[in-house]
Amino acid sequence: MNWLEFLKYLAVMAGVTYLIRVLPYVFMRKEVKNRFFKSFLAYVPYTVLAAMTIPAIFSATGNIYSAIAGLLVAVLVALFEKGLLVVALSSCVTVLLVEIIIKFIR
Repeated sequence: MNWLEFLKYLAVMAGVTYLIRVLPYVFMRKEVKNRFFKSFLAYVPYTVLAAMTIPAIFSATGNIYSAIAGLLVAVLVALFEKGLLVVALSSCVTVLLVEIIIKFIR
């Protein structure tokens, strides 16, 4: 890739990023009063985070079983309203234990 092509790609990416951030301010100058749309906007960050995280969970470990176990433990611990650190640590420990068990079985 030459320098001019890189600058074109960079300009397109910057433009798209700028538009995504500016368009809501342009079109929504007043406070949103619609309850459905307000609740929809409230859940968008969680949905995007889940859409980015879930596929990464299944490809992050060496085994699908340890990934599923870690995900289940993380969901269960989060349902008990524990903090992010506790959820992450319990999930990591679960993945480690399942990986060790699988290694000993083989």
